[in-house]
Order: sequence, then C-alpha cells, then structure tokens
Amino acid sequence: MIKDDKMDEIGVLFPENPDSSRLLIGCNPLDFAASRIAHAVEDCDARLLNLNVTSIETGGGLLAVSLRISHRDPDRVARSLERYGYEVLSTESNDGASDDRLRQRYDELMKYLSL
Repeated sequence: MIKDDKMDEIGVLFPENPDSSRLLIGCNPLDFAASRIAHAVEDCDARLLNLNVTSIETGGGLLAVSLRISHRDPDRVARSLERYGYEVLSTESNDGASDDRLRQRYDELMKYLSL
C-alpha cells in the first residue's frame, strides 16, 4: 500500500503532458547551471517542464541531465542547447520516436564529408 502511495506522489511531481518532449543532455559538472539550461530552452519559445540531474554515466565524465520541454518536436531546443555548449545525448518526441539513429547518421555524414 505504501508503494502505491509513493507512485502517486511521483505521478503528481511528473505528470504526463501530451504536448511535450524529452531530451538528455551532457555537461561538465563544473559548468552546470539550471538557469542557463532554462534560458537555452526559452530561446526557442518553449518552457522547461522538468529538469532532473541523473546518475547516468556518459563515459566522458559529463553530468547527464534529463529535460522535459513544452514542445512536441525537440529539434529546435536541441540545437539551441548545443549553441550554449551542451551535448545533446538523445531526444524523444511526444510520439516516442527517438532521433538517436538520425543523429548517428548525421555524425557519420559529417565525418565522411570532412575526409
């Protein structure tokens, strides 16, 4: 019974929003600033709905931060975060589709073009 109560509390803290998307970004732990991340999101006329520092290991010593924003398409916000110096590790749009494969192919194309 207590476990169900805790899950209800989590549901209150992180309610589902159909007009949102998620991003996972990496940043240097010394450069982490929630206000700067929020500013990068708001530059794209989006709102930051959730920001959570995770324990995910990125392999490069980066701090992994999970974001939920008020847009279905996270691409503009992802580009804005990259301009601010954050590394976008993954994105997930409202329909659950991930752009990891697209990002990987883009990176491969850029590598090929730089040869």
